[in-house]
Amino acid sequence: MKVYIFFLSIILFHKLDHHPIIKKDIIMERLCLDCGTPIKGRTDKKFCDDSCRNNYNNHLKTEDNLVLRRINSILKKNRTILAQFNPNGKAKISRKKLISAGFNFDYHTYSYETQSGNCYIFCYEYGYLVLGEEKLLLVKREENLWLA
Repeated sequence: MKVYIFFLSIILFHKLDHHPIIKKDIIMERLCLDCGTPIKGRTDKKFCDDSCRNNYNNHLKTEDNLVLRRINSILKKNRTILAQFNPNGKAKISRKKLISAGFNFDYHTYSYETQSGNCYIFCYEYGYLVLGEEKLLLVKREENLWLA
């Protein structure tokens, strides 16, 4: 009986020693998420110093903000084009003229449907109403209406 238990304990020890997850003589070395240097200190530490932590987090924010900056740039350009062609608050213009100025019809801030069923598309306070296939009515919404 003692030999049998001794034999089982040797087999168990042998299996643990060669187990892919449990290695008794290898200690996993933690590396900084930013620069990859070995980390010393607390077990939950992720960065070697504050500059690496800041650099890593700034890099993550930059990737997220890249899409927002691109969309905001298109919206600002659209607003500028609408303001340029609509200095008096109302104007008729051809679709081709807006396209040639660089207007992107895929981007706008909101749409407004009137009781009569007309749908105005706005880019901030400047907008347009499609009158036909090639004609648009440019409008400017009063600031006190859309900021309230």
